[in-house]
Amino acid sequence: MDIPTSLAIVAFAALLHASFQLSVSVLTLLSSHSIGSKRPLKNLLSLTTSFVIGAAVMTLLLLSFVALVVISVYETEVPLVVWAVACGLLSGVGIAVWIFYYRREQGTSLWLPRGTARFLSDRTKATTHPAEAFSLGLTSVIAELLFIIAPLLVSALVLVELPALWQLIGIAVYTVIASLSLIIVWVLIGSGHALSGIQKWRESNKRFLQFAAGSGLLILGIFVYVSKVLSTAVGGM
Repeated sequence: MDIPTSLAIVAFAALLHASFQLSVSVLTLLSSHSIGSKRPLKNLLSLTTSFVIGAAVMTLLLLSFVALVVISVYETEVPLVVWAVACGLLSGVGIAVWIFYYRREQGTSLWLPRGTARFLSDRTKATTHPAEAFSLGLTSVIAELLFIIAPLLVSALVLVELPALWQLIGIAVYTVIASLSLIIVWVLIGSGHALSGIQKWRESNKRFLQFAAGSGLLILGIFVYVSKVLSTAVGGM
């Protein structure tokens, strides 16, 4: 694949990453607790900024780690079977998102085990320092690894085939786009928008986001399979 196509795949995978809602849910919960405790706006912005930075840093680290593992095992020649497995993972995760990403109840409750959900909820209540918010941002990304591993893996496979400079650019592109949903919520909170309005929009559009994320993963899996696996296999005949 050429560089523009590769970067387009990375950007689309990052957009799918951004469509997942766990980190956004934790950010809004953190903001709600901070506002409910009547902390100054400066403190709220400090906490939310640290959270967003923490989530972005963990996204960058995860993508870099997966790419490093791929390079260590396969160098720059990734077997087609690995690409096929990655495409299958995208499709499998896409179907899983369709089926059970949101719980069948009112609100925006996610697929998380209740123990994990309670842990994150308790941590948001106890978070009063930017360092704790940064750590919470890291944790929120790790907690959703079951779903984001698919776009991370495909992006890593694409990136390892690029020249070194474009690898760095691709990692930066993925990190920024994957953090867009958090950045948008952060801007809305910082500009004085009510959390109730943000939450109402999320609840009203959760099924659309669920369908779009699942469909996007399937589309990306099919596109990568056709453009990489099938084209290479046919070209090698």
